[in-house]
Amino acid sequence: MQDLFDSSPEHPSNDSDQPSVTVDMTAPLAARMRPHKLADYAGQNHLFEPGKPLYEAINRGKLHSMLFWGPPGTGKTTLARMIAASCDCYFIAISAVLGSVKDIRQAVEQAKLQKAKGKQTLLFVDEVHRFNKSQQDAFLPYVEDGTFIFIGATTENPSFEVNNALLSRARVYVLKSLDQDALKNILQRALSDSEKGVGHLNIQTTQEASEQLISLADGDARRMLNFLEMAVDLADKNAQGNLVIDKAVVLSLMGDKARRFDKGGDAFYDQISALHKSVRGSNPDGALYWFCRMLDGGCDPLYIARRVVRMASEDIGNADPRGLQLAINAWDVQQRLGSPEGELAVAQAVIYLAVAPKSNAVYKAFNQCMKDVRTEPSYEVPIHLRNAPTKLMKELEHGAAYRYDHDEPDAFAAGQTYLPEEKLGQGVNYYQATERGMEKQIVEKLIRLRARKN
Repeated sequence: MQDLFDSSPEHPSNDSDQPSVTVDMTAPLAARMRPHKLADYAGQNHLFEPGKPLYEAINRGKLHSMLFWGPPGTGKTTLARMIAASCDCYFIAISAVLGSVKDIRQAVEQAKLQKAKGKQTLLFVDEVHRFNKSQQDAFLPYVEDGTFIFIGATTENPSFEVNNALLSRARVYVLKSLDQDALKNILQRALSDSEKGVGHLNIQTTQEASEQLISLADGDARRMLNFLEMAVDLADKNAQGNLVIDKAVVLSLMGDKARRFDKGGDAFYDQISALHKSVRGSNPDGALYWFCRMLDGGCDPLYIARRVVRMASEDIGNADPRGLQLAINAWDVQQRLGSPEGELAVAQAVIYLAVAPKSNAVYKAFNQCMKDVRTEPSYEVPIHLRNAPTKLMKELEHGAAYRYDHDEPDAFAAGQTYLPEEKLGQGVNYYQATERGMEKQIVEKLIRLRARKN
């Protein structure tokens, strides 16, 4: 797959129609290095192969409304601007962080004027998920009648954050975090470009420093260029008068910078999902990795500890009841001691649960029983199971036929029923223990007890 830095004809562009761009050298490096033609766009190769909808739409100049969904620094705004230029559209940008319905109205009026002149308008809405329902609804009539082509950008899952009406009228394109090759190309361009980048400063970077900058970027080109700009400010000149950026300079920028992790966002829920599924899949390495990733991203360890308790009941259950106790103990240690002692205790619980025998029998039994309780009538408690604390209740024979299990052989009143009479003929068997871990012993006991008669 080709990189979008490749300027081959495969990548649609109308470079000859692009006006020369005046660069403000006082602007941040990331803003100056923003590409202005599709041939210079880095990454997202999965969207720009011949036959792909976005590629074909741009190549043929037949645009449709769309949503760009992806993490920060992946080029959503840049791509929208280049599509407008490539397809000769009038470009209007609105930020949902600062915008209002008034800004939408103004954009509509501008688009109508351009349409009267025979020119198509591309309206780009950054952080579209920040607009409320009524603000998002305001776009619908103009998307429908072709007043403008709508492109929204969001870091949040459109399924949850964008109105269904708007979502149904726009195609979603997922932009991925930039890989190392794409980031390396962006870094090299910034270091060598004397007009927009820092090429005029005669900078020497060691391979270790470059690798560290790419790693520090965490898939975000803007983040990498910001760190490069700070590194330039900290770099010293060598005997030849060149600025030298080495690994030590880059490491001095890091401090406690956390990797990309949006509490409450998709990265948050994706990572806790990965942790849970690694435990369920009996993979201690994967479970520990995602646990550490969440800690590194700034997640509250108490949140993870609470979820680990859930994992103990949902995926281990009675196959190893010690798992639940260990999870609760780890939660308690985290509350009492904090970091780092508490995090080590939670890590111990995570690893224990990952290697413990697995059973979701309790989880399935609970869910099925709750479903029945919520959908069936409120059946009466059988007479023999009812409490009889008063004389009247005893006269009504509440509990009269009850057999006290401890007085029976093996403390089991064979044949005594415990479900409502209406459910006795339904073959109810909510708890179906597995033959793993301690549940194997439970299965054997239940089979033995159920085989006994009155």
